[in-house]
Amino acid sequence: MPVTLLGAAEIRALAAELDVTPTKKLGQNFVVDANTVRKIVHAARVQPGERVVEIGPGLGSLTLAILEAGASVTAVEIDHRLAAHLPVTAARHGVADGALTVVDADALRVTELPGEPTVLVANLPYNVSVPVLLHFLETFPYLQRGVVMVQAEVAERLAAAPGSKIYGSPSAKAAWYGSWRLAGAVSRQVFWPVPNVDSLLVAFERDAEARGDDALRRRTFQIIDAAFGQRRKMLRQAVSPLFGGTAATASAALEAVGIDPTLRGEQLTIDDFVRLGASVH
Repeated sequence: MPVTLLGAAEIRALAAELDVTPTKKLGQNFVVDANTVRKIVHAARVQPGERVVEIGPGLGSLTLAILEAGASVTAVEIDHRLAAHLPVTAARHGVADGALTVVDADALRVTELPGEPTVLVANLPYNVSVPVLLHFLETFPYLQRGVVMVQAEVAERLAAAPGSKIYGSPSAKAAWYGSWRLAGAVSRQVFWPVPNVDSLLVAFERDAEARGDDALRRRTFQIIDAAFGQRRKMLRQAVSPLFGGTAATASAALEAVGIDPTLRGEQLTIDDFVRLGASVH
């Protein structure tokens, strides 16, 4: 029996049945268009037999599209009602037993994922999108690639290149794990309720080799936070608390790894930050 997708009328009926009123707090703008969820699955290059983790499946429209593609899904859902009902919806739409596993939990607190998925697919709300992505990439090294739908501003920042106006701490931290790119626009009209912001797809590919161990990652992220915490300040001032407390000692540390102390944080690549992180003892 083929997997069938949710339609707009069924999504509204499900929400009424479960007494779910979409809330801004949880970022519950449900996707009600079948073409859009298929577009997301296609952008993520989901293949039959793959294991996918979906964060925030909601009523299940994107979940069913992933399952339709022949993958199995580990779905992480913070809303207990939605988590409990998702397997019921899946069964009604032709999903085979064992293809869907639901984890009823806050994505920011999850430390284990059944099935060790290699692909991440999600529709993430603005307020938690970056923390959730960084948490998953840090905690689950077997995640190799993914596509997430986020507010346009977040997608553009994650994919931003050094030197651009929107390049910042999230851009540099995301780059620690791999490469990021914009992967398509999403119309406001495919959501219920219709949001007042634009959404984009952003895709990532994890690098074949890690840039370093967790200790180096923490040091590097500390330097990134310092560099962008005082935006538009020269590096020798911004990172001085981490390098002896003065601009002179910070300048010496920067010059020792080949970085101009008069540059600003937004001009540094992740490799620059890593070199600086590796110099901290």
